[in-house]
Amino acid sequence: MPPTRPITENETSMGKPRFFITDVFTTQRYGGNQLATFVDCGSLTDVEMQQIAREINFSETTFITSRQPRDGGYDVRIFTPKAEVEFAGHPTIGTAHIIRNKLRLTETNEITLNLRVGKITVSFSGTSTVWMRQIPPRFGKQLDANALARVLDIAASDIDPRFPIEEISTGFPTLVVPLKNLKALKHAKINKENHFALVTDAWAKLILVFSTEGYEPGQSLSVRAFADYYGIAEDAATGSSNGCLAAYIVRHEVLGSAHLDVLAGQGYEMGRPSTLALRASKTDYGIEVSVGGRVIDVAEGMWG
Repeated sequence: MPPTRPITENETSMGKPRFFITDVFTTQRYGGNQLATFVDCGSLTDVEMQQIAREINFSETTFITSRQPRDGGYDVRIFTPKAEVEFAGHPTIGTAHIIRNKLRLTETNEITLNLRVGKITVSFSGTSTVWMRQIPPRFGKQLDANALARVLDIAASDIDPRFPIEEISTGFPTLVVPLKNLKALKHAKINKENHFALVTDAWAKLILVFSTEGYEPGQSLSVRAFADYYGIAEDAATGSSNGCLAAYIVRHEVLGSAHLDVLAGQGYEMGRPSTLALRASKTDYGIEVSVGGRVIDVAEGMWG
């Protein structure tokens, strides 16, 4: 629930930044993907932000560098434990939740974040689902199944030959790999040596595997995402890459339609079940993609 009053800058003691921890793409604590969000941190250097992100060691940590909007949006930076990134899904949704529902910097149902990738709009619905509109997809290379089988430690026959292995970006380049079934997805295991050999010079360094069998009733897709290159062996809920997956599915009509409105499950192998809502459609202007989910507050405090 939102606080009864805004959290002000005066509540930050001795210039120490305030932080919030949320779980994103879940309906309960300790599921979904963890996010740490820092505010009143405009004095932090790039090195200090990276050190904090490494210390937190979540897949991403965000920094709201000013409470005042600029050019219609709030300036936000996103760091993995190893590097700053242009865009990531659950940090975008979770940070917008903090801006609106904890800091109460706005009461509108639509918030824009100024990220390195550009402006990303987040919408709040009456169902508690927070929606993120992603930038139009760009498509890259298609890769060989045998090479990916060696990376994923599965048989090449586990990869669905009806659809390509393809690089896509809706803000974060992702290599999408279609698997035949949930069994193959559960068995996937990254061979780091082969993984780094494949992605070091590639556009898309994160690998997303999916099947059209859900983990639970109501889910149309199962997903796993591997990002060793960014210091994340496996991610519990990857909003950016699921946006890539949504664009891929409508482009190739994986589910038999050029329109998509489904639920995807992720994070089950990690003990952090996550549910992501995916929407996409082909239009006269290209493919439009949105990813949605819920945000749960976990903790807050002062850093240092």
